[in-house]
Amino acid sequence: MATSPAAVVTPHHHQQERLANDGKDKSITLSELSLHNKPDDLWISIHGKIYDVTAWSHVHPGGSIPLLNLAGQDVTDAFLAFHPPSASARLRDFFTGYFLKDYSVSQVSKDYRRLVAEFSKSGLFEQKGHGTMVSLTCIAMLFVMSVCGVLFCEGTLVHLLCGAGMGFLWIQSGWIGHDSGHYNVMSGRGYNRFTQILTGNCLAGISIGWWKWNHNAHHIACNSLDFDPDLQHMPLFVVSTKFFGSIVSQFYERTLSFDKVARFLVSYQHLTFYPVMCFARINLFAQSFVLLLSKRKVPNRGQEILGLLVFWIWYPFLVSFLPNWGERIMFVVASFAVTGIQHIQFCLNHFSSSVYVGPPKGNDWFEKQTAGTLNIACSPSMDWFHGGLQFQVEHHLFPRLPRCQLRRVSPFVKELCKKHQLPYNCASFWKANVLTIGTLRTAALQARDLVNPIPKNLVWEAVNTHG
Repeated sequence: MATSPAAVVTPHHHQQERLANDGKDKSITLSELSLHNKPDDLWISIHGKIYDVTAWSHVHPGGSIPLLNLAGQDVTDAFLAFHPPSASARLRDFFTGYFLKDYSVSQVSKDYRRLVAEFSKSGLFEQKGHGTMVSLTCIAMLFVMSVCGVLFCEGTLVHLLCGAGMGFLWIQSGWIGHDSGHYNVMSGRGYNRFTQILTGNCLAGISIGWWKWNHNAHHIACNSLDFDPDLQHMPLFVVSTKFFGSIVSQFYERTLSFDKVARFLVSYQHLTFYPVMCFARINLFAQSFVLLLSKRKVPNRGQEILGLLVFWIWYPFLVSFLPNWGERIMFVVASFAVTGIQHIQFCLNHFSSSVYVGPPKGNDWFEKQTAGTLNIACSPSMDWFHGGLQFQVEHHLFPRLPRCQLRRVSPFVKELCKKHQLPYNCASFWKANVLTIGTLRTAALQARDLVNPIPKNLVWEAVNTHG
């Protein structure tokens, strides 16, 4: 019996194998490709060509997790979503010489790729507007006003407003950090990196390295309960009863245990959601240090740590200038609580959307991204408030697209969803809050009684929480 190419070709010998197989069948099936899905044997397919990215995964700018989560699959749609056309030139270095025998493209993917090509041809990915400069100007003004208010004013109300101003500063820095992780918000990579460290690490105390590591995993595995870190908030919150079975987080590489403590906290999660969001920033501070002090590979670790040290010098030092501990606590709470608005916004886009268990699939990219996201309906005058998150569906489908272009492409995405009878979820800011609390309340009610069947009236109440 002849041995299949997938069985004999290894990442270390594919060049020799290509030479040895000149003139022979150079194609493998999807099932054979799926065998190459390990860190030391990582193959992917793009446009039906097979690439060995085992070594590249260690230096991939987006991290190894996106490649590992999609290993052994055709990843054409995800590749087009995250990479400019110029990235295709790099692929030849990883080509194994093999092709995907049963390569096929669904009509949804064909239409999605057509949109990517049209947007690229129109230059939308390069037309970034002046949003970054406006945000940087706002950040500078808020910083100066907050510092001057603390140093040169004695009124308690002024100090409270200064704390709130610091919170709004962090929100603006969050939008820049989010955008700069997807595309260059400045004229070059060097300036982009400087802006990331300055606005993220130095001014906000959040590691941009941690943000990219976490956020890239979220985008690839949008709303996968065990692969998407943005849904893994045990023991405080769960969005699905599937967490009651103690799901293993593939991102954190540990079991999310649904123990007595988690059950108690989850039982009241719809009541604790907003209070916890007021202090959610503490978790981001902690996660930043956990990553940077871990043994994981972190690009430019020294820059990241230095940036965080700058924050933890100037922020406590500024707070120390307030006249008493009461005003110091008030200032910190105000800055944290205002920034909590942004943490709520991140949750609204996904908590009430469709979820699933298991790794992401390369052949349903469009479907998974639309099903797992929720847009926020608002007028153009409120775009500054939402920072691009109001077009979450568009952002997940075209993550490289500048924030200022999302409203422009929205009609095309709506049309494509309608054509293929796929959901295009959209709700007002108020309705999105209601849906999110409804999702949390449904799980909370079910968490209160896992031993006995839930009474019929409780089932009715939980189901109809969504309206």
